[in-house]
Amino acid sequence: MKNMFMLMSLCAALTYVGCSSHHEEKEAETKYTVTTPLQMDTAVVRNYVCQIRSIQHIELRAQERGYLQKIFVDEGQYVKKGQLLFQIMPQLYEAEAEKARAEVEFAEIEYQNTKKLTDNKVVSPNELAMAKAKLAKAKAELGLTQVHLQFTSIRAPFDGIIDRFLVRPGSLVDEGDLLTSLSDNSQMWVYFNVPEAEYLDYASKERKEKLQVQLRMANNVLFPYTGVVETIEADFDNETGNIPFRATFPNPKKLLRHGETGNVCVTELQKNALVIPQKATYEVMDKKFVYVVDKDKKVHAREITVGAELDDLFLVSSGLSPNEQILLEGIRKVQDGDRIDFEVEAPREVMAHLKLPTQ
Repeated sequence: MKNMFMLMSLCAALTYVGCSSHHEEKEAETKYTVTTPLQMDTAVVRNYVCQIRSIQHIELRAQERGYLQKIFVDEGQYVKKGQLLFQIMPQLYEAEAEKARAEVEFAEIEYQNTKKLTDNKVVSPNELAMAKAKLAKAKAELGLTQVHLQFTSIRAPFDGIIDRFLVRPGSLVDEGDLLTSLSDNSQMWVYFNVPEAEYLDYASKERKEKLQVQLRMANNVLFPYTGVVETIEADFDNETGNIPFRATFPNPKKLLRHGETGNVCVTELQKNALVIPQKATYEVMDKKFVYVVDKDKKVHAREITVGAELDDLFLVSSGLSPNEQILLEGIRKVQDGDRIDFEVEAPREVMAHLKLPTQ
């Protein structure tokens, strides 16, 4: 019985050693791919949601009360500065102007008669002064009625595009009622919000020229003209931590309209950037890690800081040096401290099939 037990133990041990050797052989047969970061000049494009505004966009309101007699233009029409747009029924104001004109003529005659009498010393100089003041008052009232009459004709204050009408002919409008709006779309102001950290990066750099940006419209097509960042607002939004930038875009074909949205694209050239494939990284608690391979062929987890994200790549701002080897394939199969068998693939060969913007 004792010999039988020893024989069974020996068989079990041989079986375990065989399985263990087979497992180690299988592990040894697994060959991983390792590469190094690529140091290169690359273009980083940052996208910001934007709001597009006309360089001039105003509301046109009635300045006098009355019935809207006629509209001379159509919605969406391009109009020139000084062009007649709306006519409020002017008869009442014309009548008031005629009355004021008659009063001026009467005061003028009265003044001339008083002046003759004063010259002949029939009346005192005070009476002449009163007649002169009465004439001045009549002229002022005439000027006021003429202003009111002019206000019945509403003209375009600048070249632009007419928006939707909020009234129709025959409508009774009060002073201050909104009629429509007018947009000057010759140039467009494009507003976009920049986070505080990116603002500090921008503000700390000396620039000989203003920053040029592009606009990706809502249909995902790039606007054919380049914009220039001309101003930054004074205050940060405490709730979002952003500050608004304003870029000016030429709009000669009037393609852009007030109220559109899109994305402002800011392209920045990164000199000697350290680039790695995104697939060589993994994430733990919102932090990015890679496996670095040491001289003993062991892998070690290393946290990295990503400075910018491209389509298939990360730009590493800290955590890696250009000559260090990182695990490219099989990062889910290894653990920290594992020894691996690997083959090295040149970084340019690795990235040959990735989207790699360069300058």
